[in-house]
Amino acid sequence: MPQPNACIAGVFEHPTRRADDKSLAQLHAEVAAGALRDAGLSHADVDGYFCAGDAPGLGPLSMVDYLGLRVRHVDTTDTGGSAYLVHVAHAAEAIAAGKCNVALITLAGRPLAEGLGSGLGLRLDNMPDVPFEAPYGTAVLNLYAMVARRHMHEFGTTATQLAWIKVAASHHAQHNPQAVLRKVLTVEDVLASPLVADPLRKHDCCVINDGGGALVVTRPEIARSLGRPVVSLRGSGVALKNQMGGKVDLTYSAARFSGPIAFDEAGITPADIRYASIYDSFTITVLVTLEDLGFCEKGRGGAFVADGNLISGVGRLAFNTDGGGLCSNHPGNRGGITKVIEAVRQLRGEAHPAVQVPDLHLALAHGTGGSLGTRHGSATLILERS
Repeated sequence: MPQPNACIAGVFEHPTRRADDKSLAQLHAEVAAGALRDAGLSHADVDGYFCAGDAPGLGPLSMVDYLGLRVRHVDTTDTGGSAYLVHVAHAAEAIAAGKCNVALITLAGRPLAEGLGSGLGLRLDNMPDVPFEAPYGTAVLNLYAMVARRHMHEFGTTATQLAWIKVAASHHAQHNPQAVLRKVLTVEDVLASPLVADPLRKHDCCVINDGGGALVVTRPEIARSLGRPVVSLRGSGVALKNQMGGKVDLTYSAARFSGPIAFDEAGITPADIRYASIYDSFTITVLVTLEDLGFCEKGRGGAFVADGNLISGVGRLAFNTDGGGLCSNHPGNRGGITKVIEAVRQLRGEAHPAVQVPDLHLALAHGTGGSLGTRHGSATLILERS
């Protein structure tokens, strides 16, 4: 394997799930402080700052000032929920190029506090696609429902198989005191939940909550000096998938392209991965992503996720051992950063003992941003405990 250019030295997940008493900037500041504290670094050490469209004001112009940072590199790449994994890859590139030594990445959101908790609508601002798609009633739920229905039609995937993904997440969330949903669910519980967008039911959907998270990415020699377990970035891949002039195939995602790039760069295959953090806005998101990353053949995702195969200590591939977005935390409707945080916990051996994967040295984190039913971005990271 090639020598890593960068390491994730600090992570922090905000404990709140509803932030009526905090501003958006305050949430960013609190997660930044938490990640730096976890790394054993200070604000004065930060010379690179990364944020996306969730950052208030003028992004880094506002937040660097608010946080009291002195930086020489900023990045505002926004690919929705996958942006924060893109930021890790970009931070590694900036560090390798000598643009910064310590990069801070923050995410925060307040959809509940701001009265945006339904998750039904799409933003109707000056986006080029809105005038053409909004008249047809596009919404987050029905776009993902189209993907699920098409997968069922093409491959015979069943609602029961999708339900197993939520069941696995719930088995993990029961051990997370901060999880929004801690009740262990059965397949029957999922199938009995209300239908929200055929064929997706309430329990096929992620939670909606306030909160945030942050990451600190550093030069390897800095990470090694901090006295913490060293988690290195071994490979990364970024890809987009769009409408392609109407030539749309709903059965695959951009993970088909980002995954192989990351695996090739890391010099490993999906068979080497025993823990994966997979973006889980909906159960169908997980199933399609696992196929596209190469954990199983296209169309075989339903069989792969069934019968507890994603439950830590039970199946072959443990996933989202914090409960993920389906049960624990999907802060600001952008769940990518929490996928990196839990992967780092697993590699450090800091996950809950009931879900910790033993002797773990490699982990995958994957983010999805936008909508699988229209345009979206995928980002895949391969992380290693050095």
